[in-house]
Amino acid sequence: MGTYEVPPSIAVRVLPDKLRAVTEAVFRACDVPAEAAARGADVLVYADLRGIDSHGVSIKLRDYVNKYRSGELNPRPKIEIVRQTPATAVVDADRGLGLMVASQAMSMAMDKARQTGVGVVSVRNAGHVGALGYYARMAALNDMIGWTMAVSAAPKSMLPTWCAEPLLGTNPLAFAAPAHHESPFVFDAAMATVAGNKLEILQKLGLPLPGGWVANPDGTPNLTGGEYQDFVVDSKPYQLPLGSTRERGSHKGYGLALMVDILSCNLSFAPGCAALSDRRGGHFVAAYDIAAFGDVEAFKNDMDASLRRLREARPMPGQERVLYAGLPESEIAAERTAKGIPLHPEVVDWFRTFGAEHGLGLELK
Repeated sequence: MGTYEVPPSIAVRVLPDKLRAVTEAVFRACDVPAEAAARGADVLVYADLRGIDSHGVSIKLRDYVNKYRSGELNPRPKIEIVRQTPATAVVDADRGLGLMVASQAMSMAMDKARQTGVGVVSVRNAGHVGALGYYARMAALNDMIGWTMAVSAAPKSMLPTWCAEPLLGTNPLAFAAPAHHESPFVFDAAMATVAGNKLEILQKLGLPLPGGWVANPDGTPNLTGGEYQDFVVDSKPYQLPLGSTRERGSHKGYGLALMVDILSCNLSFAPGCAALSDRRGGHFVAAYDIAAFGDVEAFKNDMDASLRRLREARPMPGQERVLYAGLPESEIAAERTAKGIPLHPEVVDWFRTFGAEHGLGLELK
């Protein structure tokens, strides 16, 4: 069992189509239009299917519902193209949830890539984007290379190296490339040591935080770990850049996070990291049409050879095999498609309660 999974002894297995349908119903109850609700549900279930539980239904759906209820998110945004060229665009999301907005932006980028070879869209005024690899993978499924980044939800949660103030978000980036027979390469990672939602999962499970994830209250990196509440400043712990300390390479995670911030916020002309606002979400998506560079089948066959070479490489002592990004997620998806996605009983109860409040039948068992 992985660190973030629900213990098998209490897990309720729900088939993906069922979970997708009830999640879509929750979005519809928040006044989200049908097509957007279906896309939002698909992004969340994509995460759950692939074992990215920190970005799936259990952790994120209630947060989105609360933001719709408070007015922080707009269920029916008027997406505006502020500026565009044949290969680029800047989009204002009108406080729409990133699950739906980023999908539209990637579709736009792919349309432009089919015409020019490359499509790039920068998005401002958007909510949380969910599992960023979903949108990069959209391009890979269309014989393109996808490249996505995001600053959303909590853009002031991570400390720059040697800084005591959390001026950056965890700022994930994702990259996907197709193959022919091998699982596509899909890299999706926060530029902090760990995605912020994983702190919440450990808190819910009553487990300690490992060393190197967060800072002490004074901003110095903590390398020993401890209880979640021991690191809370204001309302949450301060997270560390990828690498944890300068000696271990945190300046690299910091630099990459700032790069994401520039492309997602400065380039979309949203407020940059100097802004006082804690809500300044922006996204960046790009698609590269492989056909504009050469033969698609030749590219995918070469990707097969590269990924297979990695997969079949000799592992170090104590390890069974070598992995590449996207392979374990594909294997988890196959298992969960067949057996169902494991949910905590409390999540199942929440669906039942929400359904009763809104006159919906949201039974998952």
